[in-house]
Amino acid sequence: MIEYNYQLFRPPAEANNIIIQVTIGCSYNNCSFCSMYKTKKYEVRKLEDVYKEIDTIASYYPNTHKVFLADGDALALSTQHLLSILKYLQISFPKLRRVSTYASTQNLLAKTQKELELLKENKLNLIYYGIETGSNVVLKKITKGVGQSEVIESLNLASDSGIKISATVILGIGGEQYSKEHIEETAKVINYTKVNYLSTLQLGLEENAKKNFYKHFNDFIPLDDVQILQEQKRFLELLNPTYKIIFRSNHASNALHLSGTLPKDTQRLVQELDRTLEIGQGAFVPNELRGF
Repeated sequence: MIEYNYQLFRPPAEANNIIIQVTIGCSYNNCSFCSMYKTKKYEVRKLEDVYKEIDTIASYYPNTHKVFLADGDALALSTQHLLSILKYLQISFPKLRRVSTYASTQNLLAKTQKELELLKENKLNLIYYGIETGSNVVLKKITKGVGQSEVIESLNLASDSGIKISATVILGIGGEQYSKEHIEETAKVINYTKVNYLSTLQLGLEENAKKNFYKHFNDFIPLDDVQILQEQKRFLELLNPTYKIIFRSNHASNALHLSGTLPKDTQRLVQELDRTLEIGQGAFVPNELRGF
């Protein structure tokens, strides 16, 4: 039916939704911890090829409500190119309610608020954004290509445009030396922006990413599960949102699965962490049941 260019990645929340591959790979593809698109060269797919795939999918699933645009950051496409796809999706799927995609700091800042508002008007109303860390030191060491101020600016640009944000933070990415700074500065990012969904996961490096990661982060000492959960607790304690955030820490990498709504459930979540830390390793998700 559809011949995807594999490997194909999508957020867990998009598991049951239609995926349209409008780009191949990631336009930046330099984050040292990430191995998702290292085997691909970034490429913009021809509109006519995308249209054909949309036609094929629409013939099978005409009542589609949600579509995810892959690969790594479809928002790197020009606004006009994206609008052409979004308008075609709306014609092809009359019941379409939401289009989502990965987004980076760089490609958000490359667009104006007016452009983002126009994309939102045409159903692009959710982005998945990897904050990873708010620490300028750690951002540099993981070769993210941006600083904290740019992260904050880009997130506010998206939210001010009416686009919802699902953001992720990586626990343990600062190692032992930068753990305190990582958590404190990342909490600042959340407190200075308006994300709608927030997830934390634990650092996991695939074999093909380890060499690159340690080359740029040569003073990295990994955290154990207890230290990771201490980071999680401190992070939650430092968050002070003035709006509702749906919080999840249920990625396959996590030593403890948590869920709630911030700030309403902050105290409960901290208490769960305290109880788990008091019990110790026996309360953690077994290593054999984890993944990344």
